[in-house]
Amino acid sequence: MSGDRDGSAVPDEVWEEFLRTSADGAGDAPEEPSARARETAARLRAEPAGPAPWRAPTSTPVRPRSRSRSRKGWYVAGFAAALALLFVAVDPGGVVGWSGGGDRAGAPLAQETERPTEAPPAEAAGRATLDDPFRGSPAARWASGTAGITVPDARATGRMTEAEVARALTRTRDFLAAAGLDPAVLRGARPERALALVNPHQEDVRTFVSTALSTPGEDHDPLLLFSRFDPAQARLVGDEVRTRGRLSYREGRLGALEVTADVTYVYPAAPAGGGDEVVRVIVRRETVVSWDDPAKVTTEEGTLTLLSYRLHMTNGGCGAPTGYFRPEFGGGAVDTDPDGGTVDPYARTEPLGEGRGGTGCGTATRS
Repeated sequence: MSGDRDGSAVPDEVWEEFLRTSADGAGDAPEEPSARARETAARLRAEPAGPAPWRAPTSTPVRPRSRSRSRKGWYVAGFAAALALLFVAVDPGGVVGWSGGGDRAGAPLAQETERPTEAPPAEAAGRATLDDPFRGSPAARWASGTAGITVPDARATGRMTEAEVARALTRTRDFLAAAGLDPAVLRGARPERALALVNPHQEDVRTFVSTALSTPGEDHDPLLLFSRFDPAQARLVGDEVRTRGRLSYREGRLGALEVTADVTYVYPAAPAGGGDEVVRVIVRRETVVSWDDPAKVTTEEGTLTLLSYRLHMTNGGCGAPTGYFRPEFGGGAVDTDPDGGTVDPYARTEPLGEGRGGTGCGTATRS
């Protein structure tokens, strides 16, 4: 109904009772002029007793439950219009902080199912905080943990049945979680759960990992596979790591299942010694693994063979590898393009190039 429509007279006590109960869907909806609605709602707000008609959620708004479709059309329309009047009366500016703060975050993104054709749009300006570490970042709309890693539908491929492919995809995601999301590993612990999923007979990988974790260097950087922070230098903020990416697969060598993981991780961090400065370390990894046939390749059932692994990181530290991400605080340089160019760390439109080498730092277009 129109807000300026002349309505028939309705007793004050009937209208006030309706306003108190309409949020719960009780009572029929009388017609009433908008001016009178605002006046009555103002009186109700001034009263100390009575429940609030709306409760602002801490993240995204909760959609109201749908009403029964057996209701007559005039009731549904009247109810919706009355709620609109109440909304305007309570919030005449037309803006409610549904996120619990002044900024209203965009809707969560759907899962990534193929390579995007463009980079994420710019987000509303805002500095990351301890309470809102993804503020001002595209990751504010990303999912957390493994929920941001799309696992495609399984189909029989190579030597594997549909069920076996599904299991291999799940275990590949488990490896990514153990390598890039495990809280203990993020705090610098040895990635035992991830290593348990790797073919124990793959000597080159065993040598690489052993050397990288004990004496990291240019040719042996554990960050190519594992996300680790030095607890003496930085601490993670909150309990969320935002992710965006996907798995894809095809038939590999000797009927194996070859799985490619292309995932971007966003880690908010603060100085280890305290303080409220928050920066973000943005990591993109492209990891290719093979689930081989034990009858044709020396492996153990239920373990994967690492075929390749590449890394690009922003604000992970400049200089020679230390085995840890070392974010810069206080507005220092960020680690991006080794050739000194610029890069958007959130762009996922192109395949990942060669992993970072050398000690150069470029410029990130955003963080």
